[in-house]
Formats: sequence, structure tokens, C-alpha cells
Amino acid sequence: MLARELELDLVEISPKAKPPVCKVIDYKKFLYEQKKRDKALKSKATKVTVKEIRFGPQTDEHDYEFKKKHAVKFLQDGAKLKAFVFFKGRSIIYKDQGQILLLRLAQELEEYGKVEQMPKLEGKRMIMYLAPKKK
Repeated sequence: MLARELELDLVEISPKAKPPVCKVIDYKKFLYEQKKRDKALKSKATKVTVKEIRFGPQTDEHDYEFKKKHAVKFLQDGAKLKAFVFFKGRSIIYKDQGQILLLRLAQELEEYGKVEQMPKLEGKRMIMYLAPKKK
């Protein structure tokens, strides 16, 4: 009755409450404010980025150190790290070398991040995930 007289809408605010809470307001304005609230909450949520570093099974020392330096930077910036060894063609016979490489990387990055998933072979890739340590 009151809502019709004021030419507004009767909007149910919280249906789970006993008794349910309703307000006499403009429904379009209510939806707009709700979207605005949701957007503000979403912008405050932390976004997790995943950076990738790719190795070959026989990556030499200089390339390894270079990539490790990048990995340290990624972890310090708060990004997750996906390190993987890519086996091309018959290089799959060196999968033990790939695992040793990834485990060595995990050990050397211990102070910057912790291993989230140990090296695991998926097709032609051996993948390991590292998460940054909290400051």
C-alpha cells in the first residue's frame, strides 16, 4: 500500500531473517548500489598471478642462474611460479635430469617460496609449482 502511494518498490533485503526484512525503495537504485558494493569488494580481492619459467633437460649453468634470478623476482613480487622442463622428441629419456633440475631450483628458492606441488610428469612436461612465502 505505502509503496504504491509513494510510487516506489517493496524490496526484500534479507529473506533469511525472522521476520524477513523489507524496505520501500526504488528497485533500480537498489540494484545499482548492490552492483557498486560487489565491484568494490571484487577490487579489494587479491589476484594471484602465475608466472612460468621453462627449462630444457640439459639447461646449462648460465641459463639456469639467469632463469633462477627471474624466479626470485617473481616470488618476491608475490606471484606463484610454475617451473617446468619441456622434453622435445627423444629427450624424454632424460626425465631424471629434469627432475633433478627442478628439485635443485626448489632447494635454492627455499627462502623465497615453498613448493606447492612436487615435480610431476604430464605428457612432455615435468611441472612444479612454487608459492611465495608471506612477508
